Amino acid sequence: MHGFKLIVFDMDGTLIDGQHHIQYAMRESFTALGLPLPDAALVRALRRAPRLHPEPESPAQRAQLIAHFKETAFSLRRRPDYSEPLYERVKEVIAELDRPQVCLGIATGRARRGVDFSLELHGLAHHFVTIQTVDNNAGKPHPEMLQRAMAEVGAAPQETIMIGDTSYDMMMARSAQCRALGVAWGYHSREELQAAGAEQLAEGFSEIPGHLLRLRRSEECD
Repeated sequence: MHGFKLIVFDMDGTLIDGQHHIQYAMRESFTALGLPLPDAALVRALRRAPRLHPEPESPAQRAQLIAHFKETAFSLRRRPDYSEPLYERVKEVIAELDRPQVCLGIATGRARRGVDFSLELHGLAHHFVTIQTVDNNAGKPHPEMLQRAMAEVGAAPQETIMIGDTSYDMMMARSAQCRALGVAWGYHSREELQAAGAEQLAEGFSEIPGHLLRLRRSEECD
């Protein structure tokens, strides 16, 4: 066994390939508020509507932008043709990692209703015992999501690992004094992940169990 008590996953860009829907919801939100459309590459890199408009006219406009993005994303999920594919081997590896001595968690910038929808859609909800969202936590890279997840399951930082595709995920892990595993198929580059603190990089989801073993062994050798 790898020895981790708590394994926490990001969602978009890590478990789920939802980039096209994210870009659509951002374009709709910016247009509705009369703001300049963000560059598609920047949307892919940041994934946060407020960060793409660094100087809103007021806090109220920032709040409007966030609220419109959430509602647009939610309305997309209600369309009969909606789809958001899992990355290859996600279901199999999650089932493999789900053991009595291991807790699986989610830490995401999504709202809770979006998380619940996707986990139910893909039949994954029963695997995750702690789910942290921006509804009741500070956003990444603030460590609050991981700190709350650890408190809920009784895991120490050295027993906890964050797996994600962005520099925000890696910085959050470092701030919470947890281990950090980056994935190379998401929104941020390998260089960005490593600079933010990724200890190793998985090239495919099926590699994750092996990385968990290597990370624990490297800690034992230190």
